Amino acid sequence: MAFLEVKDLEVEFQVDKKPVIPLKGISFEMNEGEVLGIVGETGSGKSLTAHAIMGLSPMSGGKIRGSVKFADQSLLELSEKAMQSIRGSQIAFIPQNPMTSLDPVYRVGAQIMEGLLNHADLSKSQAKQQVLDIMGKLNIPKPEHVFQQYPHELSGGLKQRIVIAMGLCAKPRLLIADEPTTALDVTVQAQIVRLFKEITVSSGIGLLLITHDLGVIAQICDKVAVMYAGNLVELARIKSLFGTPRHPYTQALLNCIPSIGMERGSLAAIHGNVPSATDCPDGCPFHPRCPHSYSTCESTMPALIQIEGGTSVACHLYQEKQE
Repeated sequence: MAFLEVKDLEVEFQVDKKPVIPLKGISFEMNEGEVLGIVGETGSGKSLTAHAIMGLSPMSGGKIRGSVKFADQSLLELSEKAMQSIRGSQIAFIPQNPMTSLDPVYRVGAQIMEGLLNHADLSKSQAKQQVLDIMGKLNIPKPEHVFQQYPHELSGGLKQRIVIAMGLCAKPRLLIADEPTTALDVTVQAQIVRLFKEITVSSGIGLLLITHDLGVIAQICDKVAVMYAGNLVELARIKSLFGTPRHPYTQALLNCIPSIGMERGSLAAIHGNVPSATDCPDGCPFHPRCPHSYSTCESTMPALIQIEGGTSVACHLYQEKQE
């Protein structure tokens, strides 16, 4: 049985008294110790998927449907109190921007300790020692000194490591990282990516990595889920995705990656924009931007089907081949 099994996950909320479904029937599985990357443009539903897995809706009154099974527990069937005990202790979340994730008026050591004291039966001295140990494992220089500092005194890379320490302090089994390298320069990004890889290998925890950076995906992930307009359009092993991308959207994303030696003005782009949840076209949501679109794409939403090599893809081109 999979460590994390997400099936037909949907989110619905009201906009101007009309139902809007920005996340539609997402299904995937993760094994313990595995790194699954979720990739797509802004507005694809990546962060929404992560929050829904933890039972969190982006708006008051939002509804989450489907099934999320984590370590033999059906998370969406648990009470809010039971979910609160799981968040932070078994499932840790690393938010998108470390610059705004830390409270500016509290020392960083106290902020890391807070989560640990909430989820573990430890004294303050025991908690502090455990936090210092984690900071050392994350290669934070002079942990005792950094422990006493305020967020504004730290660099962007150190702030990101502090946020990671907050996630790891209670020794979770699943780590969800939402765009953890977006606000960092390239050198620090590489350090953080290596750090995530070391964490998953050494501790065996699962990592759900949300990013729009295919370079980060290539370095660290075992599997990749490609999302577009709230839909899962391709799910594949990392070598398969980069070696033989199936969905036209995946192919377009890979074509947008610049390479050394490419001619001036030859950088590809995907024309148009990701549709909003309130104005999504009928049929396949990618069809207005797809070079392979035909009449069926404009009227019928393709199902996610498994093809050769274990890849799953939602595209009429492959459904016709199977038929």
